[in-house]
Amino acid sequence: MEANTRGTGRLPAAFLTPGSSSFMDFLSDHQPELLPGKRTLPPVQGVIEAPHGTTIVAVTFPGGVVLAGDRRATMGNVIAQRDIEKVFPTDEYSAVGIAGTAGLAVEMVKLFQLELEHFEKVEGAQLSLEGKANRLSTMIRSNLGMAMQGLAVVPLFAGYDLDRAKGRVFSYDVTGGRSEEHNFAATGSGSVFARGAMKKLFRGDLTEEEATTLVVQALYDAADDDSATGGPDVARRIYPIITVITDEGFRRLTEDQASELSRAVLQRRLEEPDGPRAALL
Repeated sequence: MEANTRGTGRLPAAFLTPGSSSFMDFLSDHQPELLPGKRTLPPVQGVIEAPHGTTIVAVTFPGGVVLAGDRRATMGNVIAQRDIEKVFPTDEYSAVGIAGTAGLAVEMVKLFQLELEHFEKVEGAQLSLEGKANRLSTMIRSNLGMAMQGLAVVPLFAGYDLDRAKGRVFSYDVTGGRSEEHNFAATGSGSVFARGAMKKLFRGDLTEEEATTLVVQALYDAADDDSATGGPDVARRIYPIITVITDEGFRRLTEDQASELSRAVLQRRLEEPDGPRAALL
């Protein structure tokens, strides 16, 4: 395709042919080998050892949704990275947190970001939040072959729904199955412990500050019982990634803000090692 137009300054015909507003559909038609799920995999015996990321949590509040993640990546029983990025904006009003095989997950997020940007440029409008969640489901399903070899990607998708004027959260399984979660959600190896903490602390009238404190409490509880989840690391100044999505768009808390929240939780844990039982404050 490139050889026919090299040196002429002209785009290949594929770029000038009307078609779907989906960038994934475009790649599937013209260069499918570039899609993660279309790659030929070598025969594998046993489980592939690759860095895995956990844990991701999300909680809704009346003004939007908070999505957060710890910073640890593991490879078997070894800490592969202490400061990995697991939460990414996908467009102005949505974000995704990754759990599972870190390398594939980051690649999938970048492709998802490009998919949403391509749709907006072609159609002149953003996808609905429901549409974004469905597109991500399709991408996860295309990775099923790798998931069967142990290279699974299980994200958590959150955003502010402009049509419904509220924050929403979607979880997925390795086959691309999508479920909308109400109030709070968690994924990754520490999700059971994080979900238990959020169930204990969630209220329907949370403020944004209380919601951000809640996710730090949940990640702390997950790290307390799950060795693959990293808690706040004051010595290295490594704190959870905390993002907030409201009708004003996506916002990531600064390192100083994340540090202040984490230190407040750590200070309280000196008095209550098992955490607050009924209220955040």
